[in-house]
Amino acid sequence: MPKAKRSVTKASPKAKPDTNNRFYILFGIALVVIILDQLTKLWALSALQNPMPVIGNFLSFVLVKNTGAGFGLFKGTNTLMIYLSLMVIGLILYYHDRIPDKTSVHASVALILGGGIANLVDRVRLGHVIDFIDVSFWPTFNAADTAITLGVIGFLVFSWKE
Repeated sequence: MPKAKRSVTKASPKAKPDTNNRFYILFGIALVVIILDQLTKLWALSALQNPMPVIGNFLSFVLVKNTGAGFGLFKGTNTLMIYLSLMVIGLILYYHDRIPDKTSVHASVALILGGGIANLVDRVRLGHVIDFIDVSFWPTFNAADTAITLGVIGFLVFSWKE
């Protein structure tokens, strides 16, 4: 009589978080932000020779060339902003595998990454960032600035809730 084969099952190590999912969230959202930001800036460059009111005096589209940081701070520091952007992007890429394993935190970091890369593209390619969304009580901004701001707020809120 032939011997019956015994099946041997190895104890599996604890399942690790799905690193592919992290990758797709981080880089997928960042890529969407970059594409949307660059497309809206191309539209602004071609369509905004003059200010375009959208909602009375409250919201308008106005082409602004920003050589500083967000909110019009530190004008004329484009080179410094390039180095700071590269540093932040580098830190995100280096530490992305240490981000808490929550989709909301990864999505928040992805918004920051995408916004940072999108504005960096402008700084390197044009020597300034294109801003065009003008809300009467706030400095002019763009889609990348919005992504960065929402990403920072989301990161703080969702990390704090741990």
